Amino acid sequence: MNIDDLKNAWNDDVSDETPEISIEHKNKINLPLEKIRKNMRMEFWSTVGILIFGFAIVWISVPEAPFKFKFYLTVLLVSMLIVVSFFFSKFFKLYNDIGNPMMKTYDSLKDLMYQFDLNKQYYLSFMLSFVPFLVCELIIVIEFLPHRKPLSDFQVATTIISMLAAGLFGLFLLAKYWYRIFYGKYVQQIENLLGEFQKNNKEICENT
Repeated sequence: MNIDDLKNAWNDDVSDETPEISIEHKNKINLPLEKIRKNMRMEFWSTVGILIFGFAIVWISVPEAPFKFKFYLTVLLVSMLIVVSFFFSKFFKLYNDIGNPMMKTYDSLKDLMYQFDLNKQYYLSFMLSFVPFLVCELIIVIEFLPHRKPLSDFQVATTIISMLAAGLFGLFLLAKYWYRIFYGKYVQQIENLLGEFQKNNKEICENT
């Protein structure tokens, strides 16, 4: 085999590995992709609104609260803001990749599916990262809010441990449910469409 034959064989292999997505399949795939982008925007602005609401509650709604109480909650909210910023920086990369007009080949969409799977793990970690903040908030409330009678050390310990266990379990279930409703079902649609495209492409190659 000469050099030209090798080049032709190489080009044929590359063409087989990175087939073009048809206009019909692009249109079908664009719908769930846009749904995902829309939900990502909604979740981002909702999170920003919740953080702003939290700061307003601390400094406006409870003006008679001790300064330490406000300061501790403010530090807690700022820490949450840092964690949120980190995770959303990961999500923004996926958001930009989804809207990339250069995404035309089967391989590029397969890479996008890998990113979806990776961001699912980020998403679960993101939700679970709020458990320590909930526990810290509970500790601050126990320390500063007046009680009819002082809580014993045992009551404080059992309250915090039970809240930690409930928070981990509850947020894990919420994260899985929330991801499936807002993202998972659309990712599944894309995966099904890619499987259909791969099957059709294989049938075309066999017929030719």
